[in-house]
Amino acid sequence: MSAAIQRILVMASKPQRLRQWADFQSSAKKARTMTSQPSLKDDFSAYADYLNNLNEKRERVVKASRDITMNSKKVIFQVHRISKNNREEVLEKAHKDLAAVMDQYIARLVKELRGSDFWKLRRAYSPGIQEYVEAATLCRFCKSGTLLNLEEMNASLSSLSNPSHEPLQINILDYILGLADLTGELMRLAIGRISDGELEYAKEICTFVREIHRELTLLVPHMDEPLDMKTKMETMLQSVIKIENACFSVHVRGSEYIPLLGSDDPSYSLMGLGEGIDL
Repeated sequence: MSAAIQRILVMASKPQRLRQWADFQSSAKKARTMTSQPSLKDDFSAYADYLNNLNEKRERVVKASRDITMNSKKVIFQVHRISKNNREEVLEKAHKDLAAVMDQYIARLVKELRGSDFWKLRRAYSPGIQEYVEAATLCRFCKSGTLLNLEEMNASLSSLSNPSHEPLQINILDYILGLADLTGELMRLAIGRISDGELEYAKEICTFVREIHRELTLLVPHMDEPLDMKTKMETMLQSVIKIENACFSVHVRGSEYIPLLGSDDPSYSLMGLGEGIDL
């Protein structure tokens, strides 16, 4: 075969090889597109479903938190009905209402958070938990004069959780924030007890609130999120001062204090004047 004929055959076969190479590249690109696009689409679809489910769960958690807040406030209002004559009755009713909050609303929250990283939704349910801490600690103090601690509260929550899942635990920050709000309710309770003539009980409340304020004053500077506590600590100090001023005022004025005007005690009389003094 001559060299000229060989060159013609090479030139004739070259476009065919180029077409074969182009066809190979096209098929490879098509194969990559077919394998990668569905996978990427599935990933985006799965992520979108995750976000939708998370948002729906957050809405349900917020609703449960609102129910906890509303019904915990009812417990607190119930406690403020305490007087010298109905203490046992009021506290019994308050504890029943508090148990209902646990069994109905916190149980629903635990169910919603089951099997998920509940700390991711903490800000959605934190207000309700803080209000529950406030109500539960108020009931404990009125019943026994002691503080319901975080360990006891979390132990009560464990009974609501499925043992196969991580139990919902109250965050220490939520507990402290609820405890700070407790001092405001104790201030109102102390003022009410003073107006009912129970000065010693008001003094007991004052000592208890002072102790909480002192302990939190030592703790807050070491917290990772102290900003939420700044306003609470200022409000707590104001509550302590109000209780102290009220107790001091009654102690100084003695029988001049208005609630004692109708006292059956013969040592008290109008404006502090003895019965034997002529007007």
